[in-house]
Amino acid sequence: MKVLVVGSGGREHALLWALKKSPILTGLYVAPGRAAVRNLGVLVNINIKNPIDVTRFCKRENIKLVIIGPEQPIIDGLANNLVAEGINVFAPSQAAAKLEASKSFTKMLCKQYGIPTAKYECFIDEGLAKNFILSNKIKFPLVVKANGIAAGKGVIICNRESEAFVAIDSMLVEKKFGESGEEIVIEEFLVGEEISFFVLVDGLKVVTLGCAKDYKRADESNDSQNTGGMGSYSSPSIISKDMEQKIIQRIIYPTIQALANMGTPYRGVLFAGLMICKNDPKLLEYNVRFGDPEIQSILPRFDKNCDLLKLMLSVAEGKLSSKIVELTNKTIICVVVASKGYPGNYQTGEVIKGLDEIESIPGILVFHAGTKLDKSGNWISDGGRVLNVVGEGSTLEEAKNKVYSALNFLRWPGGFFRYDIGS
Repeated sequence: MKVLVVGSGGREHALLWALKKSPILTGLYVAPGRAAVRNLGVLVNINIKNPIDVTRFCKRENIKLVIIGPEQPIIDGLANNLVAEGINVFAPSQAAAKLEASKSFTKMLCKQYGIPTAKYECFIDEGLAKNFILSNKIKFPLVVKANGIAAGKGVIICNRESEAFVAIDSMLVEKKFGESGEEIVIEEFLVGEEISFFVLVDGLKVVTLGCAKDYKRADESNDSQNTGGMGSYSSPSIISKDMEQKIIQRIIYPTIQALANMGTPYRGVLFAGLMICKNDPKLLEYNVRFGDPEIQSILPRFDKNCDLLKLMLSVAEGKLSSKIVELTNKTIICVVVASKGYPGNYQTGEVIKGLDEIESIPGILVFHAGTKLDKSGNWISDGGRVLNVVGEGSTLEEAKNKVYSALNFLRWPGGFFRYDIGS
């Protein structure tokens, strides 16, 4: 069968790498993709923001499944347009995607269905928001969040009143996050262990896909800026089977049932950002797509007999079986290499050397998130998050040693990465 993957980041590179292994695959296309994936799939020059262009291509090439990677096309309703034309899609509808598009919607759903989450209030007026801070109904530290999507950067942890006021003004007055910050959520700061938990959902059936821990700060300090993610790891020991069942029963199932009751059944991957507080899981937020860079550390753990494409097709067709997704006992670490200055201003067009040496190391993978080729055939930087260097090991320490040893071969003065991924 022929498959189209929408997107061009490290997440999509990892998905293409995993899909390529499927025996039922006959053709793999990616739009827009990057030069780094040209050996995995055919690069398609279509406007992914225009559903007519995407639909026309799928019909011409007889595409049987479209997999949408990034959140924006999902939130814009690309899945709706494709499904309306009879094309299978691995992604939720625009209505179901409100779980990520609107934090206030998700908070309302949590309140209505008793899903455990942080205490919160929502605001569109900066004066009311500041008065709420002054009321002391939520103690410091607290969190100010842009209601909409903000590439992982719309979450500000505030330790004092002045910081909270600056965060409120940046969103509601200065419009730093545009439409995403026209409404804000102020919530309590949960203390515990944060994890990213992934499930496949075909409307009502749920199958656990795996979990990972990610690193959001730009560097190792606790006061650096939030980013889209600077690394992740996945291992068999992150959570227990008992905790997994608590998450499914208390958070995932009630959410899926709520959406079904609303007439907007969920199909696709559901990514729950969770905080484990004293052995009890609480929902931080939902995302309606694979986490980036979390999925880069989960997919290499798939058992050799686990076919990602078959799983995705069964979700799209509403035929997901209850069979568990089998993961190996390996630990996988993904380290993101970013352009210096990210998530602020950064330079692009810088030559990156050493990738051939890194990729030749057994147990190491490199997924490209923001690169392109120059006229001389050199890899050059073309984004904020540029590379995902992924290493495997039988233990966390072994995987960590392997990936950081591989990074010693990287020759790119304009890049940086955290040294504590997996710590």
